Amino acid sequence: MAVVKMQKIGICGKKEYRQEMLLTLQDLAVMEMNFRDIDDIDDPYLKKTDTKNASLKYDKRAESFDRVLALLAEYAPEKKAGLSFFADKKTVTREDMDRAAEERHKYNKYAEKILDAEKAINDSKGIIQKLNNQKAALGPWESLDVPMDLKGTKKVKLLLGTFPRTISHDEVYALAAKDMPEPAAVDVNVISVSGGQTNVSVMCLRQERSLVEDNLRAGGFARVSSPVAGIPSEVILSIDRDILSEEEKIEEKKKEIGAFADQRDDFRLMSDYYRDRAERYRVLGEIPQSGNAFFLEGWVPYDKAEPLKRLLTERFGAYVEMEETKDTDDEPTILKNNAFSESVEGVLESYGLPKHKKADPTFIMSIFYVIFFGMMFSDAGYGILMFLLSFIVLKKKKSLNEGTKKMFKLFMWCGISTAFWGFMYGGFFGDAIDVVAKTFFGYTGETPILKPLWFEPLKNPMRLLVWCMLFGLIHLFFGLGIKGYEYLKEKDIKGFICDILSWYMFITGLVLMLLPSDLFSSIAGASFDFSGLKAIHTPALIITLAGLLIILFMQERGAKNWVLRVLLGAYDIYGVTGWLSDVLSYSRLLALGLATGVIANVINMMASMMGNSVPGIIIFILVFVLGHTLNFGINALGAYVHTNRLQFVEFFGKFYEGGGRPFKAFKTKHKYIEIKEEM
Repeated sequence: MAVVKMQKIGICGKKEYRQEMLLTLQDLAVMEMNFRDIDDIDDPYLKKTDTKNASLKYDKRAESFDRVLALLAEYAPEKKAGLSFFADKKTVTREDMDRAAEERHKYNKYAEKILDAEKAINDSKGIIQKLNNQKAALGPWESLDVPMDLKGTKKVKLLLGTFPRTISHDEVYALAAKDMPEPAAVDVNVISVSGGQTNVSVMCLRQERSLVEDNLRAGGFARVSSPVAGIPSEVILSIDRDILSEEEKIEEKKKEIGAFADQRDDFRLMSDYYRDRAERYRVLGEIPQSGNAFFLEGWVPYDKAEPLKRLLTERFGAYVEMEETKDTDDEPTILKNNAFSESVEGVLESYGLPKHKKADPTFIMSIFYVIFFGMMFSDAGYGILMFLLSFIVLKKKKSLNEGTKKMFKLFMWCGISTAFWGFMYGGFFGDAIDVVAKTFFGYTGETPILKPLWFEPLKNPMRLLVWCMLFGLIHLFFGLGIKGYEYLKEKDIKGFICDILSWYMFITGLVLMLLPSDLFSSIAGASFDFSGLKAIHTPALIITLAGLLIILFMQERGAKNWVLRVLLGAYDIYGVTGWLSDVLSYSRLLALGLATGVIANVINMMASMMGNSVPGIIIFILVFVLGHTLNFGINALGAYVHTNRLQFVEFFGKFYEGGGRPFKAFKTKHKYIEIKEEM
């Protein structure tokens, strides 16, 4: 409904209280800090303190506790409820945080123990990986019954190696015995064949070793590069024992980590405690300080400026000055709306916040947003389901962040709207009530059990199209009206008449002339009779011409040359095609509403194809649940996207500029807990 008025303030405090004052401001979260370059301050006694190392140290401490919590989640997981996938911060008192600060050294030691245990686990995993690699390398040689590093005897040489292909015993023997008299003094054993590779052992006389090895190499033979000491099968058994030992060490360390599960909440507290300290030190490094004092400046919501001044003055003896806002100041924007309208603030922020002294469209936008979403989703069953899901999340999860909370509030209101339009159109999970009654309860009536309170779009889509375009025109007129309000607020009466009232007259006159026409009757359907409106044709023509002439001669009133002004005005009149395009865009209210209903009806038809039987009931339930879940997700997303488009393109296009900067309060950046100090 409005952009919150802001107050620029300056604070001078005693240096001895700077940490406590920053802590208080951080908890209150009502002030945005402005940091000026020290070179812009004409005072040689003011300096900035280098706090980067301290801030980095506390960031690392916070990250270490995050890692500790991740390890506890892995090795000692919590039992969580069904809505645990929504972040839910625990609310604590300032005393809890102070206690954590006093006991931080104890928790730091706990964290070190847990992280040391993690290191030991990782070391053992590394050793196991290495042992498994060794075991895999020895696998092909497991049937070898002599040590791999055996050199042979005084007269006999053992050659162990591999051929990069599958090769038979006889082929290996033929290679080794080449150019040797028969019978050749060579013994060949194929140890294993796997993966296109053949592992062999060859024994020969020492004096014939060079010849045998050269023969084998000519066939692709390669000696084992690093043979292990011992018989492979025995070495593998030893490796298995070592792996088991390391796995036992890992389990022991996991239990050691799990023993700290009861400290989980304290670790969360410590993580956010250090996160707070890191943020305070970042700010501390940006504020100018002298030997005895420090200085802050920034923005505070106007209604909180005086209470903040009293608090800082009474508690810390600070001097607080209210500064006058200048036109050149980059004033941040905070929106203030009622409980219903604040739910769409996130949608508005995604497009751009309004600047100060400009209208906040949130209230009007929220009404049309919920109505249009409901018309697109348009099924009572889906609407009730969306409302219940959103309501349960909001009820169960009290500590959701503001953005998530607003999103679920928006979906809750949209669910109510969807249910409303669903009953107006006669849709409850499509035609599920009639399908169930006819398939399983023998209902034979032609009249729908759930009758539409208004009319059924599938049977009369053109009638709904007319209403959609009417709602669209009203929506666009509200957008133009907001622009007119800004003209009047600035006392620009001429601009209001030439830029706003002229278009109201022109468009309204055209619509009134169109209503009694045969063209409109053919579009709207024969059931609509506007013959009684023909009497307004002449007044409508007068209104249209009056608006057209104002646009033609006054829309471009800044041009001094009258010929140029008229030409530019004529081009502006051509902009009526843009209005036609914008109004036609609201046909998506019809298209998406029909899509939801048609798909739902098809799902019901498919689910009931096997009739009234036990398999039919089972198939019906499965197809019904799966089909409607998919339809719910797809069309809810479609309704969300296209409702946003109607706001961003059509509605905002008539008046909204945006450009506001969001208010960024100096506040706690808690990941796990919530704590707030009241003034």
